[in-house]
Amino acid sequence: MVQDALNEANARMVSAVKSLEDDLSTIRTGRASPALVEKLSVVYYDNPTPLMQLATISAPEPRLLTIRPFDPGSLKDIERAIMTSDLGLTPNNDGKIIRLNIPPLTEERRHDLVKIVRNRTEEARVAVRNVRRDVLNELREYEREKLISEDDLKRGEDDLQKVTDRIIDELNGVGSRKESEVLEV
Repeated sequence: MVQDALNEANARMVSAVKSLEDDLSTIRTGRASPALVEKLSVVYYDNPTPLMQLATISAPEPRLLTIRPFDPGSLKDIERAIMTSDLGLTPNNDGKIIRLNIPPLTEERRHDLVKIVRNRTEEARVAVRNVRRDVLNELREYEREKLISEDDLKRGEDDLQKVTDRIIDELNGVGSRKESEVLEV
């Protein structure tokens, strides 16, 4: 019973790490990466649709992204979504393909992006702590209902704390790697 709760906690915490990695991949660095725009929501036939479902996205050069829509009619919708996003990029449209030039980041913009990375990392740490709290309450409830002994509860709490510490360290590593990537000139 305790092990089931710990396994569930571990799975939920690992998903928080994966979610943070996905979230941070959309933050712009000096290099062009298709992940920058893949999840960008485009209003296509009145439905918000991720860009990756509407077009082929590639990075032929380090500072250039090309977006080739499957349906040429969606070109304007994609262009509008890029313009209204917080990416700060201006699309160049030649009728068949959209080119996004990725300008080098200014020092001020790099520091703003680092703040965003830190905030998202902190949100992920809070999510992990919430999982820990939920599982601790679950374990305490088991002990109150006499389903586990006090010793099992104590061991479970210790094991849960070890898992939490390991995941928090992982989150910090993901965040600091992204910070150094953003600050890299």
